[in-house]
Amino acid sequence: SKTFEHVPSEIGAEEAEEVGVEHLLRDIKDTTVGTLSQRLTNQLLGLKGLHLQLQDMRDYLLQVVEGKLPINHQIVYQLQDIFNLLPDIGHGNFTDSLYVKTNDQMLVVYLAALIRSIIALHNLINNKLSNRDAEKKEGKKEEKPVVKEEEAKKEVKAK
Repeated sequence: SKTFEHVPSEIGAEEAEEVGVEHLLRDIKDTTVGTLSQRLTNQLLGLKGLHLQLQDMRDYLLQVVEGKLPINHQIVYQLQDIFNLLPDIGHGNFTDSLYVKTNDQMLVVYLAALIRSIIALHNLINNKLSNRDAEKKEGKKEEKPVVKEEEAKKEVKAK
């Protein structure tokens, strides 16, 4: 069987090299930032912004109700238009279509996980087979010299 051995090593750099590497690393974008993480970050920022805007609307309406601010009919009309454009989430078609869309997306995630696990198992099986073949070859190489030595001993005894 094959085993790993620890090789002691030390990596060092001069201060000028460290400064140069740090300067270069500032210009490199983070490789972990992909399109998915950017989309999620942007959606999170958008939701936080929406939350702040809704809080401002609520605060304005509370101040109008308490009499701290006068009623501005233009603002009230705009707020009414905004709330009238919101979807009716209590309607059956909306919830059904939301469930269908969510289930479709979860199916893709599930299939991706299954495919990844199947590929990992396939690679594991291939690795086991290649290691077994390598061990058989090493075993044959070791057996051949032993066989030759035994034949040589038999020939010497026969003479």
